[in-house]
Amino acid sequence: MSGTQMERRRSLFPDLMDWFGTDFPRFPVWRPMPDVHPIPIEVTSQEGQYVLRAELPGMDPAKDIHITVEGDTLTVGAEHTESKEEKDHSEFRYGSFHRTVRLPAQIPSDRVEAEYEDGILTVRVAMEPEKAETARSIPVKRATANDHDES
Repeated sequence: MSGTQMERRRSLFPDLMDWFGTDFPRFPVWRPMPDVHPIPIEVTSQEGQYVLRAELPGMDPAKDIHITVEGDTLTVGAEHTESKEEKDHSEFRYGSFHRTVRLPAQIPSDRVEAEYEDGILTVRVAMEPEKAETARSIPVKRATANDHDES
């Protein structure tokens, strides 16, 4: 070796950044498959109605948010597409968002209202009052000998 500069030895196992290089996408942005994100929600029940509040910032409620009811199940789905604008850094979540909630009774589809304000979707479900079960007597029949001789 000549001069004062020392030789830098390379490891058998290079650094990850050497493998990936500087053009490799950052991990939070790189997605090998489309993401499906859960929607953060709150559910409350009060005065004969259930209220579901869901965080869905940056959505257009007319075209991005879809709500369905079937039986006792309420489903909220949304799609948030990424803009074509080049970004230096983004922590926004893009893709599909989905949440299904089962309520304790059948959901009357004509008594569901939804509104969207300041990034919060609020769904109100007016539930039918529970009908009081009325007691009734069930007759008990005596088994006959013919019922047991089928062996």
